[in-house]
Amino acid sequence: MRLSDFDFDLPEHLIATRPVHPRPAARLLVADGDALADRHVRDLPSLLRPGDRLVLNNTRVIPGQLSGRRLRECAEGMIEAGVDVTLIAPLPDGAWRVLARPLRKLREGDRVVFSDRLLARVTDRGAEDAVLHFDRAGPEFDAALAEAGRMPLPPYIAARRPADAQDMQDYQTVFARHAGAVAAPTASLHFDAELLAALRARGVAMTEVTLHVGAGTFLPVKSDDVTAHRMHAEWGRISADAADQINATRAAGGRIIPVGTTALRLIESAAAADGTLSAWTGETDIFITPGYRFRVTDALMTNFHLPKSTLLMLVSALMGRDRIRRVYDHAIESGYRFFSYGDASLLIPPESASETDP
Repeated sequence: MRLSDFDFDLPEHLIATRPVHPRPAARLLVADGDALADRHVRDLPSLLRPGDRLVLNNTRVIPGQLSGRRLRECAEGMIEAGVDVTLIAPLPDGAWRVLARPLRKLREGDRVVFSDRLLARVTDRGAEDAVLHFDRAGPEFDAALAEAGRMPLPPYIAARRPADAQDMQDYQTVFARHAGAVAAPTASLHFDAELLAALRARGVAMTEVTLHVGAGTFLPVKSDDVTAHRMHAEWGRISADAADQINATRAAGGRIIPVGTTALRLIESAAAADGTLSAWTGETDIFITPGYRFRVTDALMTNFHLPKSTLLMLVSALMGRDRIRRVYDHAIESGYRFFSYGDASLLIPPESASETDP
């Protein structure tokens, strides 16, 4: 497989820089096998069956983009310069690995002042990132970060406008619980309390898992040979209760439908060869490409992904490359909004394709 197999032309005006409101008003392209239907996210209760189970990623995005002043003491006195950082991964000792601009200007021992309540010291600097030790931890750190930080919007949005106060709400799911992600599980941004209640009333069950989405989700595939690409590891957890719920649904004949590629990658990482799940905690760098045999996933709700991205490869694995190309061609022709703040799709591969309620 070549990288060019996953390329397509996207008109720039279809890149969404703000979500629609209310959240379930987003459009939903339903691909049930080869059949395509234009619907809305609010129609999900009529599109799913009683006994189906949605798998939701309850990670919480941290406002991990910070601007600060780098301070360095030298013979001439104190040198001060601006620096922008993005938190990308917590470390066991409480420090954070960060992306920094300009990275080459940082040195071990530099102090960085982000606000009156948030200071850090550079303890390591590599070729691609640095390590910061902050002066606060736990709830005090969380409160100071919420005050000084900005939501880490994807590059294709950040290049068009800066993050603002509205993103603090828009770029967070309504069921976000466990802080640690540097990007949102964006398919889940379409849900609100009313839609969740309607799904439960329909008999659709829901299970929460946690995968802290990392900065690697934004990194491009650079090798033309797709198999040479290596994914960045992300931390995830499936509780014993969550595993039992998913196993019970499968045993009863219900469908397992992850909401977002992050939830899908987590349950596929944890599943045994027969699709059975057990409690699981760890890091996953699973890379799903065409030819992968899905163990537990029956369908997927997801947004529309970037050309040449690992996520486009994942949905191509689920639906088939030709079928996904037709789905994306239809989405572009019909004016669907793309990427994190865009519209959604419900992808049901032929093996699971069936008639749905009108």
